[in-house]
Amino acid sequence: MQYGIGVEYALHCLVYLIDIPPESAIGIKELSVFQGVPETYLSKIFTKLTKTGIVKSVPGVKGGYKLARLPAEISFWDVVEAVEGASPIFQCKNIKNNDFLCRDEELATCARSTPCIINLAMREAEEIMRNQLRQKSLMWLREELNRVLSPKALRITKEFFSNDGSV
Repeated sequence: MQYGIGVEYALHCLVYLIDIPPESAIGIKELSVFQGVPETYLSKIFTKLTKTGIVKSVPGVKGGYKLARLPAEISFWDVVEAVEGASPIFQCKNIKNNDFLCRDEELATCARSTPCIINLAMREAEEIMRNQLRQKSLMWLREELNRVLSPKALRITKEFFSNDGSV
């Protein structure tokens, strides 16, 4: 199991949208320059984030993106689902229905009617992971970054985005 790099790019970029003034937006170009991410790839990610209502696009010369919801309401899972989709990680193929027991007519009905224990266990583990990601929000991420980054790094970041991509 592996999430694509797009999830990481999205989370890193979304945190910068938290503190912008309501009338402002941050452009893809500024986000891509700051993160060192290809602009075209980041555009594709932000298209997905827009379609799922995490960000909204602001047209015009000073356009770009802004959060569509409060940062405390946007969970890591929301971002994962927006970028990667909602499909379960484990894709059960019910191969148990092909095993030796199912070849016997008398046993087949019983074997086929029982749930796949492996699928149940994998789905349960997946749900635990999803719940963990649902508990982490963009607000939590910003608070953690404020705690671990130096005041100078925080100041430079704020200046970068308030000066349209230059410090």
